[in-house]
Amino acid sequence: MNRRQLTFAREFRGYSQSDLSNAINGLSQPNLSKYEKGFGFLSKEVQESIAKFLDFPIEFFELEIGNKIVNGNYRKRSTVTKNLIQNFEYSCKLVGYIIDELSQTIDWPEAKYTPINVEEGYSPEYIAQFIRRKLKIDSYSPVKNIFKAIESLGIIIYELPTDIKFDGVSFITDKGFPLIVINKNFPNDRKRFTLAHELGHILMHNEHSFIISEYRDKEKEANSFAAEFLMPEESCKNNLRGIKFNDLADYKQYWLTSMAFVIRRAYDLGCINKNEYTYFNIQMSRFGYSKVEPVKVFIDEPVNFNKSISLMETELEYTFDDLLNYFTLPKDIVNSLILQKKSNMTILT
Repeated sequence: MNRRQLTFAREFRGYSQSDLSNAINGLSQPNLSKYEKGFGFLSKEVQESIAKFLDFPIEFFELEIGNKIVNGNYRKRSTVTKNLIQNFEYSCKLVGYIIDELSQTIDWPEAKYTPINVEEGYSPEYIAQFIRRKLKIDSYSPVKNIFKAIESLGIIIYELPTDIKFDGVSFITDKGFPLIVINKNFPNDRKRFTLAHELGHILMHNEHSFIISEYRDKEKEANSFAAEFLMPEESCKNNLRGIKFNDLADYKQYWLTSMAFVIRRAYDLGCINKNEYTYFNIQMSRFGYSKVEPVKVFIDEPVNFNKSISLMETELEYTFDDLLNYFTLPKDIVNSLILQKKSNMTILT
């Protein structure tokens, strides 16, 4: 039994070492701790009892799931418990594992982007302008079909339904596939910013391609990339001068971004001063727009992951039991992460 996989399954289910040892006959917390650190021995009977209690196939514990998550984007992270964040991040690691396993049967689109080394002096704004040109989106147009645009670069996007105040994460899977996971339950305008933000991370902060200085403010750089990608300075700066509060909805409808983002963009570009910026935010709060904005914006949908699962089920005729064996995962995870049906997973309740 791979000790790292044991820790993975235990923490994913939300159990401490004491919880698990108390539930398994013949297992003490000190022995479990030693085993997870790479020392000690667990009998075959104890290992089978652990697998049964955690509801994972015994074969799962022989896997090697890594999928290091470098860039995690959380809203109000301080209000989310450590256990929920941990469970969520394990869910993302499982999505990465699923992507890798599917690559044995289907061909994921070839990557059509080149990571750009910010250490060489390229600004996030310049990189955003470059990628817009690559996508053939002119400076005066919104990024309308944003899922399609990003997927056309060979980046896989997965929407995870969760009530945790999480925006998105991005990473390169163990087998080298670029992946963005975003919160399916957030409003479309927030999804758009999250997608742009995570695209910035993949392009600028791909540590598989070059070393990134530990002193860089990667979150700030990803935000700067997203701002320029969604609302280019060339076309926005003059138009945002003299903007009025009543204009915000129109800007939102055109650029497909949130009103809060329009206000911030106007301030960052010097189109409104600090007093005006404060006034706009007071008005947003006064009308309740800081919680729920009026006007819904359009967003398309990711297609590649769903197509791959449809191919497995229809053309290749995989049954539910076949999927369980193919991925070596328990029923609740196959239902929730692969078939995207409701389950009793902690992260989705």
